[in-house]
Amino acid sequence: MNNPPSILLVDDDKFLLDMYSMKFVKDGFSVQVCLSVNDAVTALHGGFTPDAVVFDLTMPVRDGYDLLQTLRDEHLAESAKKVALTNQSTDSEKAKAMELGADLFIVKATMIPSEVVANVRSLLGLPAVV
Repeated sequence: MNNPPSILLVDDDKFLLDMYSMKFVKDGFSVQVCLSVNDAVTALHGGFTPDAVVFDLTMPVRDGYDLLQTLRDEHLAESAKKVALTNQSTDSEKAKAMELGADLFIVKATMIPSEVVANVRSLLGLPAVV
C-alpha cells in the first residue's frame, strides 16, 4: 500500500491553516502544518519529506519568497511541488514566486479550499477524488 501523499502547509493564519489542513486530510493527505517559515524549515531539517509545500507569500519575519529561497539554497524538499497560496495577485509577485521555484500560484480569493486541494492533486499527478 502506498503512503498517503504528504503536504507541508505554511501560513501565519491559524484559521486558514486549520481549514486547509482539514480539507487535505479529508482528501487523503498526510499534513504537517507550520505557522512560520522557521517552523517549516525546522520540520524539513527534521526529516519531513512532503510531496508538496503549500505556502502563503505574506507572513511576518520571513515570507514565502524567503521560504522558496531557503528551499533552493539548502536543497530542502527538492522533489516537492511548491504552491504559493496567497492573496497577492500582481503579475510581478507571481513572476517572482515562479522564478524562485513555485510550480503553481493560486490566489486565495479565486478558489474555494476544495478547488485548491483538487489543483494540488492534479499538480502531483494524483487522480481526482469522487
